This record gives sequence, structure tokens and C-alpha cells, in this order.
Amino acid sequence: MRVEHLLPRDLMQNRALRVLIVGAGGTGSAIVMGLPYLDQAMRVWGHRYGLAVALMDADQVSETNCVRQPFSVSDIGQNKATVLINRINLFWGTNWNAVPNQFHARSFERDYDHCPDLVIGCVDTRAARRAIEGSFSRALNRVSYWLDLGNNAASGQYVLGQPLNAHNRRKTERLRTVSELYPEIVDESVGEDPLPSCSAAEALERQEPFINQTLAASALAMLAQFFRYGRIAHHGGFFNAKTGQMCALPVDPALWRKLRRRTKLAHTKK
Repeated sequence: MRVEHLLPRDLMQNRALRVLIVGAGGTGSAIVMGLPYLDQAMRVWGHRYGLAVALMDADQVSETNCVRQPFSVSDIGQNKATVLINRINLFWGTNWNAVPNQFHARSFERDYDHCPDLVIGCVDTRAARRAIEGSFSRALNRVSYWLDLGNNAASGQYVLGQPLNAHNRRKTERLRTVSELYPEIVDESVGEDPLPSCSAAEALERQEPFINQTLAASALAMLAQFFRYGRIAHHGGFFNAKTGQMCALPVDPALWRKLRRRTKLAHTKK
């Protein structure tokens, strides 16, 4: 039987949908550059306030970033989030915000009244994902959705979930988050994947081109379906660049239980 997740009726009433993107690297930059198209489409579909976007990243543009990310030589040394948001605001006439800081578990506490509705995590370490996950458990956190995107050399995933917090109740139909379905993604004890190389040639060897853009486009297409029709039958997907296969993650409580049992079994065997 087909199961669908429904958009909460109060999510976009009389205001813009607040979006925070954490990470302005390969995937984060692809996401933020695509969001203006979603913003325009939502207004056409009747969501008159569209999106209010903030991009958070403390890193500066390096020479290597100019190979796989939308930065030029003239951007080197400037903050990534500031460069991208300024570019978008100038072109689209938006009033989006850059936050040139590192994300941490208490990032939302100083701005409770403007807590984002949707957090899009585009980070490349388990520690960073753990910080995002930890922020949702605090008493005043009211984030509705967490969309996580991540990849390795030739494959990646995107998963939309509803963190169990002050806003999302414990119920069967709540979308499970990436850390609930795949706990290893926030398990710092297993170590981190190799960090990006300072060499452009080595960076291309470590990661196939267009992985980030493919994942970002797929995630944005899912959000477009969700915001247009108010329902989705899948809440994520997995892409393999070597095989060309894209596999959807269905909205399926039975599958979620199966994944949780698999994780518990794996821990028991250790």
C-alpha cells in the first residue's frame, strides 16, 4: 500500500518558509543556487511569501574550491556563505542572509523567534552531523524538518526527516531522520572520512564530478513536489555515479522498523 507524508497545514501560513543551509561547499552551494527557482515556483503555486533563506559557513574560499564549487579566483580569501548569498541577492533581488559562523548545538537558542522550519545539512563530517542532530533535542527547538545530504567518492544520499523535538511529536507517521535510520552517520567513534585535499587534482581523484549537483537537484525536486502538492511518497534517495542508479527511500514505517532492527543487530554483534 502506498504511504504518503502530508505537509503540515500551519507550516507556511502568512509567512515565508524559513530555511537554514549548513555548509556552503560542493553540495551546499548547489542547494542554495537552486533555491531561488524553488522560491519563484512556490510563489506561482500560491505560497505568496516564498522562502527566507540563510546560509551558514565559517570557511573561506580556497584555490581548490574553484575547481568543483561555484567560486572564481576573485573570491579566494572571502567567506563562502557571504560570496554566494551576495551573488544570489544581486541577481534575484532577494534579501537572504549569510551567516559566516560555524554551526554548533546551541546555534538556535539566541534566535528562538526565528528558528528555521527546515534545516538543510550539507556537511562532510560525522561530528558536524552530530552537532546538527544535538541542536534538535534542546527544549526550545522547533525545527520542523531536517534534510541531510552527504556523499563519498562516487555515491551519496539525501534524507528528509522530522527531528523528535518540541515541535514534532512521537508518532508512527513522523518521518524518521537520517541519524535514526542510519546511526553510523553521526557515530564519531568510527572515525572520519578523508578530508578534502588541498590539491585540485587529488580532490578530483577522491570524488567524482557532479555528485553534489545530482544529489542537490534530486533533493530540490523532492521539496518541489512536497511544497506544490502537499504530500510525498518518498523522503530521500541514494545515488551511485558508477552505476547510474538512483534508489528512492519510501515513506514506509515498516521499512523504518526494519532498518532500526538491522542497526540493533549490528551493535549486538560487535
